[in-house]
Amino acid sequence: MAESVQQLILDHLNAHGDIQDTRHLTLPGAASPAVDADSQIVVLGALNSLDSRQMIHYDSHETLSHVLTPEGAHISLQGSHEARVWAALPAKGAGTPLAPAELKKSLGDEVAKVGQGRAFKNGWIAKDGAGLVRVAPSIEDVTQNELRTVDSTGTLPAGEKSLADLRKRKLIVQKKGQWFTVRKGPNFSTSTAKPETDLTVDMLTSGAWKTANFKKYNFEAEGIYPNGGALHPLLKVREEMRNIFLEMGFAEMPTSSFVESGFWCFDALFVPQQHPAREVQDTFYLSDPAKSLPPQRNYYERVSRVHEHGGYGSIGYRAPWSDAESHKLLLRTHTTASSAQMLYKLAARCRGEVPKDGEADYDFGGTAGSLERKEGIPDDGFRPAKLFSIDRVFRNETMDATHLAEFHQVEGVVADRGLTLADLIGFMRVFFRKMGIENIRFKPAYNPYTEPSLEIFAFHPMLNKWVEVGNSGMFRPEMLEPMGFPKDVHVHGWGISLERPTMIRYGINNIRTLVGHKVPIESVEKAPAVRF
Repeated sequence: MAESVQQLILDHLNAHGDIQDTRHLTLPGAASPAVDADSQIVVLGALNSLDSRQMIHYDSHETLSHVLTPEGAHISLQGSHEARVWAALPAKGAGTPLAPAELKKSLGDEVAKVGQGRAFKNGWIAKDGAGLVRVAPSIEDVTQNELRTVDSTGTLPAGEKSLADLRKRKLIVQKKGQWFTVRKGPNFSTSTAKPETDLTVDMLTSGAWKTANFKKYNFEAEGIYPNGGALHPLLKVREEMRNIFLEMGFAEMPTSSFVESGFWCFDALFVPQQHPAREVQDTFYLSDPAKSLPPQRNYYERVSRVHEHGGYGSIGYRAPWSDAESHKLLLRTHTTASSAQMLYKLAARCRGEVPKDGEADYDFGGTAGSLERKEGIPDDGFRPAKLFSIDRVFRNETMDATHLAEFHQVEGVVADRGLTLADLIGFMRVFFRKMGIENIRFKPAYNPYTEPSLEIFAFHPMLNKWVEVGNSGMFRPEMLEPMGFPKDVHVHGWGISLERPTMIRYGINNIRTLVGHKVPIESVEKAPAVRF
């Protein structure tokens, strides 16, 4: 069909020079000119194909016409509602008046209801007792005639007022149409053979390329836009948080060890070995290998002693110490295990030890390595530090709208002399304000390794409730002094989730739509850059 229409257009141009109105064409297989919209769509397809080869040029012209709705088409065949009501009634004095109920039964509710009103308005029918009769001896069904005219011509000679009335009655709808004027192009030919688009090996070997008609190459055509990589919203928020820490002078801790021992994950933090968090219901333990290498012996003995018997001003937990419990391997439940190891390294000079190769050069943030001390005060080896990490942790959680078994923890520690809880609260307010979260609250809490401790809550506007986003506190002396820190050194520690601030920032109310198999790739690609 497409090629035959193209040939029709080319033959007409060849014979007459141009086409003034494509509605005058009679398409192959049609009995009448192509005046309807569907026929002009077929013509447009042929014109686009010929125009792409510069065989013709064409101009588009828009026109407005009307077509019948299903109800209008039915009326054009059967007559209007009012005319059918008139025809169903007996003439006055020539028979028994027809009751409205009988009329509905005969014509249907819709026809009887609409037809009675319009027939009364036109003066065609009247009431006679309890029934209806026709009073006009003859009628002209104007509605039917107008619809037939619209069906054949697309308009009415009576003008817009009559058309508006039919549109109001939902008997016709307005439809945009188009038609075209066509003229010859620079490559005009009566042949519809398509030019070659590729130079093939067969053409080269046979020599057919010498006489082949090749399609002109369009150097200005835009290629397919390549799909680029996109950062997941979590990674965008992670990078912004990381920049906030670096801007505030923090150094990033190495946190590549997902597997930790019970000693570094719990014991070194002064978490009792009988704590519920160490049960299999809350922690993932490894079965192979099941046992870790032992930590430094002297430090291990100091930690076990403060747990079992107390020390450093504490009475300890006074519970039996288990080496087997301490040596268990597990998926870390928090990155504080890495923080504990970094603090132990920071305290090396305080213990009088020489840092190992590479550790002396590590940037602990703060003023490490450049502290000026007052005259007469001996150097005990301590240097202030500001450290942070952002990495994955694992907990045996029941998954819901705000919890996953694997998530990211953003952690920071600040070590200095004379730090107070007010310093911690002030720092957290500044940190969250840089993230764009102004509405935060603190609630007293209990943590085995911090005292005092605070839970951090932020208001989630979509959930319309306060959501816990982190935990914080000041590390206990039972944790710090066995490492070798002086008594006046205090350490702030806090951990916040990465997922929940991301949910607040991007307006997500279910964490399972942020990570996992249900996340659509399109949402990752279109997620805006986060700006705190």
